[in-house]
Amino acid sequence: MDNPGLFDFPPTTRLHRERTRKIHTILSPDTQPPPSAVGSAADYCLAHHTLEGAESAARSGERATFDWYTANPRADIATPTTIGPRVVVAPDLTDLPRSPISETPYYVLGPGTEPAPLGLRTLAADAFATAADTGFGTLLTAHAVVVVLLRTKQLDDTLDSWTITRLPGTVFLDHVGDPVVLARDLIHEAGHNWLNDALTATGCKIDDQVAFHSPWKQSMRPAFGFLHACWAFPLTMLYTARVLEHTEGDVQRFLTAYLDQQRGHLATTAADHPRALELVGDEALRERLAAVHRQALTL
Repeated sequence: MDNPGLFDFPPTTRLHRERTRKIHTILSPDTQPPPSAVGSAADYCLAHHTLEGAESAARSGERATFDWYTANPRADIATPTTIGPRVVVAPDLTDLPRSPISETPYYVLGPGTEPAPLGLRTLAADAFATAADTGFGTLLTAHAVVVVLLRTKQLDDTLDSWTITRLPGTVFLDHVGDPVVLARDLIHEAGHNWLNDALTATGCKIDDQVAFHSPWKQSMRPAFGFLHACWAFPLTMLYTARVLEHTEGDVQRFLTAYLDQQRGHLATTAADHPRALELVGDEALRERLAAVHRQALTL
């Protein structure tokens, strides 16, 4: 399903280019960046880390750190993967602060950033390869550039993962040391980043006065969150259905149970999803969201 017509969204491509150029202009107004520095989703992601870090350094009066950010708009600790260089880090959890910019902990690349240990970088590279082999390379290329690996857990543990809008293209994930499972969660979080960018790029404002029942939260959720869930979870369902035949043992049992659970959850959204889509003003975006939801319902 690596269909450029689905994940390659021209308004988002323009957003990435324009926002990256604007950030470079803000941080280095006297320097014209080369076209190669503003043309990719990776540049867009890293530029937001640079902006966030520079703003924080400026607020706290850390001149040396601010100068580092303005002189280093790109990271040079990238890990080679089948979809291109990725930044894979595994910071101490105490280095993940909370602040008004995010309800969840987050991490900003900076002068003290080091790559994750080799074993974790290999795990991430294998996960990207697995996702690409099952049709999600285009999605991850543009929307999972910085990977922040959190806690190592067991298959029967709750795996936490998230994104924050201030750091597009960055994903935060627990993992179980298995690339097939990590690929699933990379796809889920990249899906959230994709939809955030697509909504911004098309100027779609979702009316959050309207709410729908979310089977994933077992509660009424604003339309924005409901639409996000009805996009990100179906993507992981499509991935899981494709990768299952290549798994065995505990991982296969884990993913089979996951897919069964998601089938039940998604079925309960069949009536509400078309109503929620009416709140999405851009036709091309609306069609993409509908197509993925519809395809996942057939699994």
